[in-house]
Amino acid sequence: MADDLQAARKALSAIPQLAGRSRSAKITRLGGLTNLVFKIDDDLCLRIPGKGTEEYINRANEAVAAREAARAGVSPEVIHFDAKTGIMVTKYIAGAVTMSPAGFKSRAGSPARAGRAFRRLHDSNAKFKFRFELFAMIDDYLKVLSTKEVDLPAGYHDVVREAETVRAALAAHPLPLVACHCDPLCENFLDTGTRMWIVDWEYSGMNDPLWDLGDLSIEGLFDEGQEEEMIRAYFSGEAKPSERGRIVIYKAMCDLLWTLWGLIQYANTNPVDDFWAYATNRFERCKALMVTPDFARHVAAVRRG
Repeated sequence: MADDLQAARKALSAIPQLAGRSRSAKITRLGGLTNLVFKIDDDLCLRIPGKGTEEYINRANEAVAAREAARAGVSPEVIHFDAKTGIMVTKYIAGAVTMSPAGFKSRAGSPARAGRAFRRLHDSNAKFKFRFELFAMIDDYLKVLSTKEVDLPAGYHDVVREAETVRAALAAHPLPLVACHCDPLCENFLDTGTRMWIVDWEYSGMNDPLWDLGDLSIEGLFDEGQEEEMIRAYFSGEAKPSERGRIVIYKAMCDLLWTLWGLIQYANTNPVDDFWAYATNRFERCKALMVTPDFARHVAAVRRG
């Protein structure tokens, strides 16, 4: 912990407009799976990228996305962003609670607030530099893993081949690409009770908007009622069968993709979590959803449009 605080003060000292606060600031370590995140006094948030993230994160793209999301009113103002190091400072949202699956369950209206935040982002006309393309990212992550000593879960490539039917259904009636978060971990949501903020734009890009809804449902361990609340808030009412189908499809596909992300963390000896269990559990959940009759029905609905 002392080393982390020292790293935070060193990072602050290298930022001209904040160097004067590097010695006297009250620094509090916050959460983070791959990065070091700190509250600086009561008004700023400092993010220092974690080990190995440069292998798969384009910081220049993230800088654009973070600023665009702030302009859209869904993310805190960016005070400083160094595209070379990935060190970022944003405004701290006072009074906001960092979300978790338990938080989304206990905080009344939070799934709806998340749905409305997604809608605000997706309707903002924000332009991100990166194109978040699921199957291309799977290929990219497999290339990263090919340089590391780690095995894929048994049958992974078989499931990727089975997902070609999903790919064809999604391509039959593509939705317009919009600015999306693409990595809606619960911890990337800050809830004031009246408004939901979204942070951490490392994986963001132009994408099918319904990816965000499917991914948050999985990350938040949403039950049927929570998912329905989020969907109805997003659509201001009922969703079409093809829209619901896309959300369900993306629940499986995000697990397929983030399985590989977990294996990269495992190979990089990230100590924050048991990333082998994280990866294998996600893969098993993906397979379990894809073999259900409901999944085939949703794929058919998406194919019909």
